[in-house]
Amino acid sequence: MKEQFMPANTSSNPYGIGAAANRVDGRLKVQGKATYAGENLFDRAPLIGWIVGADIASGTLKRINTEKAEAQEGVHAVITYKNSVDQKPFGLPEDTQRFGQSRAMLNEDKIRYAGFPVALVVADTLEQARYAGQLIDFTIEPAPISLLTKHSEAQVAPESIDGGYEADAGLGDIDSALSSGERFNMTYTTPNQVSAAMEPHTSIANYDGTNLTVHTSVQILASAVDCLASTFNLSKENIRVKSPFVGGGFGSKLGLHNDAILASIGALHLQRPVKVAMTRRQVFHNAPHRGMSIQQMAFSADANGKLGGVQHHSAMPMAKDYAFAEGTGVAARVNYQAEAIDSKHRVKVVDSPMLDSVRAPGDAIGSLAFEAAVDEIARSLEIDPVDFRRNNIAPVHPITGADFSTNNLDKCLLEGAEKFGWKNRQHTTKGTKKNGFGVSLGMRMNMIVPSEASITLQNDGQLVVRTDMTDIGTGTYTILTQIVAEHFNVDANRITINLGDSDSPASSGSGGSFGASSSGTAVLNACEALSLKLSECAGLAKGNELVQLNDNLVIFGKGDTEQQHSLSDLLGNTQNNALTAQGSVAPDEGNDNYAQYSCAAHFAEVEVDTVTGEVRIIRQHGAFSAGRILNHKTAGSQLKGGMVWGASYALFEELQQDPRDGGFVNCDFAEYHFAVNRDIGDVSLHIIEEPDYKACKLGSKGIGELGITGSGAAIANAVYDAVGARVRDFPITPDKVMAQL
Repeated sequence: MKEQFMPANTSSNPYGIGAAANRVDGRLKVQGKATYAGENLFDRAPLIGWIVGADIASGTLKRINTEKAEAQEGVHAVITYKNSVDQKPFGLPEDTQRFGQSRAMLNEDKIRYAGFPVALVVADTLEQARYAGQLIDFTIEPAPISLLTKHSEAQVAPESIDGGYEADAGLGDIDSALSSGERFNMTYTTPNQVSAAMEPHTSIANYDGTNLTVHTSVQILASAVDCLASTFNLSKENIRVKSPFVGGGFGSKLGLHNDAILASIGALHLQRPVKVAMTRRQVFHNAPHRGMSIQQMAFSADANGKLGGVQHHSAMPMAKDYAFAEGTGVAARVNYQAEAIDSKHRVKVVDSPMLDSVRAPGDAIGSLAFEAAVDEIARSLEIDPVDFRRNNIAPVHPITGADFSTNNLDKCLLEGAEKFGWKNRQHTTKGTKKNGFGVSLGMRMNMIVPSEASITLQNDGQLVVRTDMTDIGTGTYTILTQIVAEHFNVDANRITINLGDSDSPASSGSGGSFGASSSGTAVLNACEALSLKLSECAGLAKGNELVQLNDNLVIFGKGDTEQQHSLSDLLGNTQNNALTAQGSVAPDEGNDNYAQYSCAAHFAEVEVDTVTGEVRIIRQHGAFSAGRILNHKTAGSQLKGGMVWGASYALFEELQQDPRDGGFVNCDFAEYHFAVNRDIGDVSLHIIEEPDYKACKLGSKGIGELGITGSGAAIANAVYDAVGARVRDFPITPDKVMAQL
């Protein structure tokens, strides 16, 4: 993949850690030379697969006739459960993490959800496959549809919730705490949502009789290999997954889904390359989405605004045979201190496409409701919402009592309020429009996930890093380049980063805000191991941590202790005149000794039309603390993008489900509304940088989802401040605002 990269402009854009460096892959992308999943080629052009889906959410496929489809020109196969390849049943083995379990398709006559594949047509062209698909005649005997409609229906306590949290957590006597002081009760709901990645799910698979190779758009490669091995009972050594560029995933591509499985089925069946690219409408049913939530909350507070009890009970759906539950209520466990805290999660198993992480799992919709509820209390007690929050910030983890590795939440509030101009805010009325201001907090868990990487120093002075880490548009190529460039004090154009190939050392993958710190620390450790090997080659028995590369020289130490050696001399006795070192990272005991979180304070100003109920965002500001920033440009882009997503959650996004057949009705970008340029006002941010070496050797913490966590609630609170409309059923659409005016 080295040949794809252009040299970086290092003279005007330094590539040390923290620099606002341009993306090293930027030129490829703007020139259209970055190869995404659907653009790959094998020796033979791929055949095209078309998905034929069920029209109801639950039932049994009683009859399917494929004769007319099979007779069409260009059709190579019509695959159904009657003639599909052997597969392990869906969801097995049960003791494997969810992304490694079987994703069996076309292996039984049971219908799991609306849009569930009942046939795959494989033809020479997309037009032939799609037309033939329309000729397939099938009958489904419907079964009762299970959906979540009210909080009391969710009775199942999941074994765990996303992020490794327990389903239930608490502190103290919640009943006693809620009975003292003034009590507040409220219920908030959030709707079904989808990731809406720019690149639809696409895969091209090829099977040569022994090896299965899949080009796909996926965020975590190691578990993708596990998934294919589980599904098709293949050896992992005979599977290769490649995904060097991902056009957005946002949780929907953490694991493999229908496109990859169906393309592989086609390839195994025909022993030809097969491509399956979902249409946008198919993505809405055949890829994961976020389920709706019903969040019941209760609080108590004294006249001074001190919280006594905090209770958050979440109800959400869970897909059949897919044990994923969101941590909707984790904000109640960490944002504020209280005498008693009660956080519970319950689910109902439903007939639904897979429910999984979507843009800041759990924290996004949990903070949307929780921080709006906290604002209700502050307003009711007539306490400034910033002061109310500051008075209740927890100095240690509210439930466990563990010290935070770092916690700048109060500083985020103070500095954010100052830069936003909170104390000087002015309410105005312009005709039928009134403005309002809102604030909210966000805490996002930080974690390290096991990762490995290798680095090779070639005799021409080039450094090549290999890891199966992915770049989902967040800047992994660039950040890893910066780590290597700083360690060896070399220009970026001497560094090649090879990502997205399962034949490379296994990494954390991208997701959960853990990718940069986990993969970056593994690369840093590989750099240090390479420095030690070079020191040994130079006869420095104890090694030298300061090793720099300068043209054909390797420089050890500095000042009076500096030594210089020719690169060719050092590598002369090595295999292939190159030197390779490995690096890895895994959570250690130190990671469990502290509560590790990134934190944020969000501020917003909106304008609400009192005649139409329309909400317009005037400006958003975020103050963030996430340890050491690896790249201020990519970090700022992610944080601002998250703030826009928060606005989208607050005002627009709702995937509507028809209760009669379980299908989604607004399955395209014309009717699934999300924020576009015209909907967003001025977006600004500032970062409070404090390296956190308790979190990882780099001192960095996750930021990918921090920008979303809490940002939507600030907008909801600003709407209330403007016109007194407290909308508890998101999104805040004009009709809901008008109902309260």
